[in-house]
Amino acid sequence: MDNHQINQQWSIYKETPPLSEVEALRLIDTYKNNSEISAEQKANVYGMLAFYRLNRHYDEDRITETLLEEGKQLYPDAPVLQELSNLKKYFAFYANLSFDELENWSIRETDFEPAKLKKCTELKDVITTILNKVEPIEEDTGTSKSQLFDLYKNMCKKLTDLQELLSETIEELENRRSNISVSYLNQYVKDLTLLKEKIPYHFPKSFQAPNQKNALEKMDDMVGLQDVKQYVKQYYRYLKYQKERKELGFTMVDEPGLHMIMTGNPGTGKTTMARLLASIYFELGLLETNKVIEVNRSHLVGSYVGQSEENTLQYVKQAIGGVLFIDEAYSLKREGQTGNDYGQAVIDTLVSTMTSKEYEGKFAVILAGYPEEMRQFLWSNPGLRSRFPEQNHMELPDFEMNELIKIAEETALQNDYFFTEQALYTLYELIEKSRVDETFGNARTVRNLVIKAIFKKGAMKESQSGGHWIDHMRLSQEDLHLLNQTNQDEEPIQQLDDLIGLTNIKEEVKKLSSFVRVQQQRKETGLPNVPIQLHAVFSGNPGTGKTTVANIYSKILNDCGFLKRGHVVIASRSDLVAGYVGQTAMKTKQKVKEALGGVLFIDEAYSLFRGEKDFGKEAIDTLVDEMTKHNENLIVILAGYEQEMKQFISSNPGLESRFKKYLQFEDYTADELLEITKYHVQKYAYEIEQDALSYIHSKYQENRPRGNARFVVNLVDEAIQYQALRIEEQGIGKGKDVNKLVKEDFEHAWSTLRRE
Repeated sequence: MDNHQINQQWSIYKETPPLSEVEALRLIDTYKNNSEISAEQKANVYGMLAFYRLNRHYDEDRITETLLEEGKQLYPDAPVLQELSNLKKYFAFYANLSFDELENWSIRETDFEPAKLKKCTELKDVITTILNKVEPIEEDTGTSKSQLFDLYKNMCKKLTDLQELLSETIEELENRRSNISVSYLNQYVKDLTLLKEKIPYHFPKSFQAPNQKNALEKMDDMVGLQDVKQYVKQYYRYLKYQKERKELGFTMVDEPGLHMIMTGNPGTGKTTMARLLASIYFELGLLETNKVIEVNRSHLVGSYVGQSEENTLQYVKQAIGGVLFIDEAYSLKREGQTGNDYGQAVIDTLVSTMTSKEYEGKFAVILAGYPEEMRQFLWSNPGLRSRFPEQNHMELPDFEMNELIKIAEETALQNDYFFTEQALYTLYELIEKSRVDETFGNARTVRNLVIKAIFKKGAMKESQSGGHWIDHMRLSQEDLHLLNQTNQDEEPIQQLDDLIGLTNIKEEVKKLSSFVRVQQQRKETGLPNVPIQLHAVFSGNPGTGKTTVANIYSKILNDCGFLKRGHVVIASRSDLVAGYVGQTAMKTKQKVKEALGGVLFIDEAYSLFRGEKDFGKEAIDTLVDEMTKHNENLIVILAGYEQEMKQFISSNPGLESRFKKYLQFEDYTADELLEITKYHVQKYAYEIEQDALSYIHSKYQENRPRGNARFVVNLVDEAIQYQALRIEEQGIGKGKDVNKLVKEDFEHAWSTLRRE
């Protein structure tokens, strides 16, 4: 950090601090280990923090007091600390003057003596309370500061004079003297009120009327959305211009109106922008209020004929003079809706009210939703679309990563936390991991991440009343790592090693994971990385571990930081192929959407292609397009029998060019099948006798089961059931026998499965 910024002398009456609040917090957090920073510099940084803190907390705030005290301990003569201490006292003085009894107080000569006595006594009590709370303030130098000090002194004198006059008047009234003049007291109170109103105008500029920002100024304070802000400002100027023309007597037949379409992914600020638009309409006098009635499908659509129209009209009436905001408006018209869905009735009623003489021009409608869904919704409703001209369509883009980081820092600061420099790197990774598809919640997701990190920090630490104040504000890298903790018992590589057999598969998966890790490291250091092709074909007979390895593979790639979610979505032909044109592409895209950030595992993938006229071809073409579109955000694994998979891949050039990895899952040997049997028996805390093991091993050698490991699992399950039947029939007690599986149990189980 630039030492010039720390050394820079500044005055709260002339400029804002040279460092931001977060920069100052990080500096305070690290300066203890930095002997190069002097006591004066540290005190200057404490002053910056107190400035920001006081800007947010005008009333009593313990942290502001602590900052000023610690700053003065470091360097008592720091001018900015004295300015802030005095400003804090001015704030307290101003707050004490805000008594309704003082502002609304008045007395008349015609009042009866008891009424005069009561009013004077009440006012004296108020003045006494104010004076008792006044803290002495040392005079500052500088024009603005001197004016504020003079105003403070003048008011203190007037308050003291008024207190004395009230005491004299009360004494005279109590002694029942007649014809006592009291009207002059009204002038004293009026003078005090006028002086009080001048005080805020002498506060430093950044402290003046923070709640009086107009809609455009509030919009400028929002992070990002530069194109949207520019559009809204142009729209504002246009509305203002049209209003001025109307006042001159001009008319516009094709006036676009105030209705608006807002599209954007979750968390891009649609609701916030709708509220700002309502304020703009109100500030320009185009609407009577700035109220926004927020509704969605559940508010509008009824369950019987006529209820939807009634609901819609009710909310339109509530919105008169303001804005009716309908979120996720596309849900009003559901795909393939039946006669029992009354969403269309809402649309028809809405269009009717927007154009009726009774309601037209008296309220504005803002429809909001996701971009693609809203486009389809509007095109399917031409009557509604015509009420929203093209220039009244506003698309809010997703936030850039630097904007999301800024939103996270602002959220933390609003809750009295800050991120360390190291924590920001982890925060970046967490946000990047969440940005999988269009369902990413942008600002909403980021705020939730911050709140979750705060919760984890508090939940993982025992209650600590002590410690330095900054310890209770810091969000460190370790705090954010808590968000990544899972209940995973074993590392995925260990899970892979624990699998029985599959030696060639293990080697291939480890080679791929090492390749990914190294490429990720090269990418982080700015070196060019080799394009990563991780789509794979898993071929082999049933039960050879294809699905199990796919799950481990996805976890490994997630640990490498390549996949953001690391989940597996299993699909078959029925999940992708539909019975008519167009629907297959939609089903395939939906499955791809579910798998983004993870692995799409298509079992028996060869069944997708059954000829040129089969709808499966549409699924394949869509899959190839989606793989190109989502690139590294999706891994596809095609699984099935070896010969069929070779024919399937070679029949489609698009697939052949995208699947470079072929992993052949061999059938398990008799020894491996026996090890798998032991594993599943021990998994349920059973024991297997030696003669049973010998019997099973011989069976595996004589007649290797087609189902491989899947057959073994079924065999053990059947043997356990036959063991239970044997124990019940023989009346064996609760001893060790209930845990033993004998040869007889497996003989029955083998015969049963072979019959099937």
